Amino acid sequence: MRNEVTKNDIKKMEEEIEYRKLVVRKEAIQAVKEARAQGDLSENFEYYAAKKDKNKNESRIRYLERMIKTAIIVSDDSKEDEVGLNNTVTVYFEEDDACETYKLVTTVRGNSLGGLISIESPLGKELLGHKVNDRIYIKVNDTYGYYIVIKNIQKTVDDGTDKLRSY
Repeated sequence: MRNEVTKNDIKKMEEEIEYRKLVVRKEAIQAVKEARAQGDLSENFEYYAAKKDKNKNESRIRYLERMIKTAIIVSDDSKEDEVGLNNTVTVYFEEDDACETYKLVTTVRGNSLGGLISIESPLGKELLGHKVNDRIYIKVNDTYGYYIVIKNIQKTVDDGTDKLRSY
């Protein structure tokens, strides 16, 4: 499966790769050298821990590079008054008589417990392109679904800051 990411996601992954190659890799290699110098490797826990940390870093670098190679770039542009990628949306759940706030993000950044809803999730897919006061039916499966109403949309202003504009 190819992950959908924004140009900003790619930039963050590239920054992490660079940091891991220039900083973390050097520290990990130094830690392995120091642990190896302590003598008998067969009973040297520090050596095995340092090797494990070094390997985890290298695995993360390979994972991020593979993500960048196979990613599909999606745009986070949307109309001023419509829900789009990277927008924070407050929705009213009619069935529960409750409001909740979510930020729509790409699949790789999704974290439902943290209020980050993937645009590939049923809720995320249905929210895209709708406006304030739109009533939307969210289909969970063939026999169950629920209605929500969009109460507020906050757009992230794309000027290098995390300023929000509400509608």
